[in-house]
Amino acid sequence: MDALPVTAEPPGNWSNSSGLNGSEVYWNQFVQPVWRVVLWAIAYGTIVVVSVVGNVVVIWIIVAHKRMRTVTNYFLVNLAFAEASMSAFNTVVNFTYAVHNEWYFGLVYCRFHNFFPIAAVFASIYSMTAIALDRYVAIIHPLQQRMASRETKVVVGAIWLLALCLAFPQYYYSSIAYLPGRVVCYIDWPEYKVFNFKRMYFLCVAGLIYFLPLLVMGCAYLVVGLTLWASEIPGDSSDRYREQLNAKRKVVKMMIVVVCTFATCWLPYHVYFLLYEFFPDLFEQTFIQQVYLAIMWLAMSSTMYNPIIYCCLNDRFRAGFKQAFHWCPCVPDGSYEGLELKSTRYLQTQTSVYKASRMEATVCTVMPPGEEDHDVGDPEPAMPRRPSMDLASNGSSSRSVSKTVSETSSFYSSSNLA
Repeated sequence: MDALPVTAEPPGNWSNSSGLNGSEVYWNQFVQPVWRVVLWAIAYGTIVVVSVVGNVVVIWIIVAHKRMRTVTNYFLVNLAFAEASMSAFNTVVNFTYAVHNEWYFGLVYCRFHNFFPIAAVFASIYSMTAIALDRYVAIIHPLQQRMASRETKVVVGAIWLLALCLAFPQYYYSSIAYLPGRVVCYIDWPEYKVFNFKRMYFLCVAGLIYFLPLLVMGCAYLVVGLTLWASEIPGDSSDRYREQLNAKRKVVKMMIVVVCTFATCWLPYHVYFLLYEFFPDLFEQTFIQQVYLAIMWLAMSSTMYNPIIYCCLNDRFRAGFKQAFHWCPCVPDGSYEGLELKSTRYLQTQTSVYKASRMEATVCTVMPPGEEDHDVGDPEPAMPRRPSMDLASNGSSSRSVSKTVSETSSFYSSSNLA
C-alpha cells in the first residue's frame, strides 16, 4: 500500500536541475495548489468520520444485544473492526503521504503503514467469504450442522493469522530513505535472478485478497440466489414458510450488495498496481497523482458503505442506528424493543392468543422455540421448551388448544427472522 509506487531506487517524482554556481536544486513536481489539497482533505476526512462512527455503531449493535449474536453477525463484527481500524490508522496517513510523497512518521509506522492494510483487507473479504459459505450451507444444506460460536471465533482467528502471514513481507522489507530535501517510505524488495519477487508477490496478493474470494462468493451466491428466487412459493404454503423465505432473501440480498460494493471499490486499485508492474514508465507522469488519489479514495471509501447498507436493508440494524443516534433531531423515533427483546408483532400475537385461550376456558403458557435458521439479526438457536397446558374445565386436555399452541409456536419462530 505505497502512497505512490516506489522501488529500491529513489522515486522519480522529484526532479533535479542545475541552479546557481552549478548547484543542484531539487523540486517536487507533485506539489498541489492549496485549494486542491483542501478538497482532497475533506473527501478523505469524510471517509474516516463515517467509517469509524458507522462501524463502531455496528459493533455495538451486535455485541450489546443478545438477539444479534449470531454466526453471521460475528463475522460482521470482524468485518467492521477491520474496516474501522484501516480507516482510522491508514486513510489519513495515505492521504498525507500521497499529497507530497514525503514521509513524516518514522520507520516503525512506515512498516505498519505497509503491513496493516493488506491484513485488514484480507480479514474483511474473507469475513464476507465466510458469511457467503455459511449462507450456502444454511440454505442449500439445511440439515447439515452449523458452526457454533466457538467455531466461529476459531475461524475469525485463523483469518487474521493468515492475513498477518500474507502481509508480513511488506512489513519485513519496508524501509525509509533520506533523499535530498525529503524522506520517503518504500519497500526494498529483494532482487533475484531466477524470478521477480515483487511482481510475484503483488500477483499473489491480488489473487488472494480479491479475485479468488470474489470467485468463491460469486459461485456461492449464484447457487443460493437460484435456490431462493428461481422457484415460486407454493400457493398453499404456510405464513411461516413465506416469512422464512423472505427473511433469507433479505439477508442474501444485503450481503450481495456488500460484496458488489467491495468489488467495485477495490477493482481500480488492483488494476492500478498491476499496471504499474508492467508499465512503470506511465507512472512518472504528473497526472498520475490525481489518478492515484481518486483510486485510493474509492478503495478506502469501501470502509464506510457497509454500515449504511446494513441500516437501509436490515430492520434490526436500522433500529440499532436509530437508538444510537436518537439524540440527533434529524433521526425519527423508532421502535427499539424489536432489537432488544421481542418484536412488536410477537407481543401482539402473544396477547391475541392469550385472549383466545381464555375464551376456551383454558390457560396456556407458550415459550418460543429455537429457530431452524438464524440469519442476520436473529438470535442463536435455543432448545425448545415444552408448552405447559392446564386441563380444560371438563378435566381433559383440549386438542384445539394443542393445535393453537403448535401454530402459535411456529409463528413465533418465523416472526423472529430479520
